[in-house]
Amino acid sequence: MSAAVDKPRLSRAHELDLLKQMIRIRRFEDACAELYTQEKIRGFLHLYDGEEAVAAGVIPLLESRDRIVSTYREHGHALMRGVPMKAALAEMYGKQEGCSGGRGGSMHLFDRATNFYGGNAIVGGGLPMAVGLALADHMRKENNVTACFFGDGAVAEGEFHESLNLAALWTLPVLFVCENNLYAMGTALALSESETDIHLKAASYRIASEAVDGMDVIAVEAAARRAIQAVRQTGKPYFLECRTYRFRAHSMFDAQLYRDKAEVEAWRKKGPILRFRGWLEANHMIHPEDIARIEAEVAAEIADAVAFAEAGTWEPVETLARFTYAEGTA
Repeated sequence: MSAAVDKPRLSRAHELDLLKQMIRIRRFEDACAELYTQEKIRGFLHLYDGEEAVAAGVIPLLESRDRIVSTYREHGHALMRGVPMKAALAEMYGKQEGCSGGRGGSMHLFDRATNFYGGNAIVGGGLPMAVGLALADHMRKENNVTACFFGDGAVAEGEFHESLNLAALWTLPVLFVCENNLYAMGTALALSESETDIHLKAASYRIASEAVDGMDVIAVEAAARRAIQAVRQTGKPYFLECRTYRFRAHSMFDAQLYRDKAEVEAWRKKGPILRFRGWLEANHMIHPEDIARIEAEVAAEIADAVAFAEAGTWEPVETLARFTYAEGTA
């Protein structure tokens, strides 16, 4: 785990909550994969398995007034932000009770109540949105932080560079969080980027940046605490590169012909949940009954969410065109 200097901040309650939140994300994604094979969830589905330490380490440190902009691999972010699991799953089912009214699906979870701004299907599409939200705060002199999550694939997009440039030029309070899982869909990072230390790209725009072990939830939390504090105090952007790995395919349609099974298994052995749980057990900070209780609570929540989504309502055919165009007035 991370250096001893970070350990005094950990209480037993906090340790158990970190573990529970990562297990909660993992079990939810497992359930989504199963529901997808049953054709209860349709369309595209991008799962977060392996990257749980990033969401669990960063998002709880943000205040309710702060904004979060995410990618199409956003289920874990939404759950950590407080989007109800029932509403998230109902959205994936396409039911009216979903957080986006059943119109967004897996890639477009949105929740105004928690300042969760999606859920964006376009690679890198959330970056300019985050800059726009931060610009609004800057102009209103409001001391908020906008956290923008994106993958390493977004680094190859023009809006990545445009967004970082403007955030630096205009001194905007954006926390850029790159979830570097080493593959942009099926392209290995080293095959698409001449500079694979992504945080150095942010440094080239004179943005404070650092890389952190994205499989270590305590290291992520410590780095996020520093970053958020810096953004809050200075109003300037900050860049975190969280080096992580996704255990599942890019999406449920991905045959994964671009990486060996042995590579995936090697990463699984140092996964964030296994690693953190092992550390807690080795230091006698957690007991078998704690794990059993957490698993039971998470299983009950997921079962409740599935029942809610199953019982949800489809939108009538007559109103399917709602929100497609703005309705004018005579």
